[in-house]
Amino acid sequence: MPNRKEKMVELEQGYNVIVTGRHVHVTDGMKQHAVERISKLERVGTRIIDIHVTMDIQKLSHRCDIMMKYGHTIIRSHAATTDMYVSIDEAVNKLDKQLRKYKKRLQEHHAKDVRAIEIPVQVYALEEEIEEEEVPVHRIVATETRRLKLLSDDEAIMRMDLSGDPLMVFRSEVSQKIRVIYRREDGNYGIIQPEE
Repeated sequence: MPNRKEKMVELEQGYNVIVTGRHVHVTDGMKQHAVERISKLERVGTRIIDIHVTMDIQKLSHRCDIMMKYGHTIIRSHAATTDMYVSIDEAVNKLDKQLRKYKKRLQEHHAKDVRAIEIPVQVYALEEEIEEEEVPVHRIVATETRRLKLLSDDEAIMRMDLSGDPLMVFRSEVSQKIRVIYRREDGNYGIIQPEE
């Protein structure tokens, strides 16, 4: 449920647009502008599940961050200008370009069998509050599953570009071995192959 700082709109097509303000009161005009611009993305893709828009104002910087769940992929974009409406437009334009690029890559690789298996993931949390000199104790608080996909290095990099995630685990299409791709501080990507 959205709190008092969030405004959520469910579009007729069935996906939610959640608009959140950080350091700014989101006016109806700002929300309406974001929803209208985002609704134009339906022409590009029909597998939109949810969209979260965060607007933030820090001095003269009006920043708009958008996170879209599109099928099993998360696509992120952002823009910062001196005008929130311009920032919304630029962030949506970037999202549109990323979505088109993603769909084109998917069509190029459509005939390819992109098999995936489910792998278990255990989520750990601190068991309790600890004193500074004590050793932290963690316990399992949840178990979930993630898809381990068969991807080429290029596809893994594309998914990292779209999602903005710091790392991803996948199975190499060429070697059939587990690989880990991560985003480096310099903006490049590193790929680790832990299996020999």
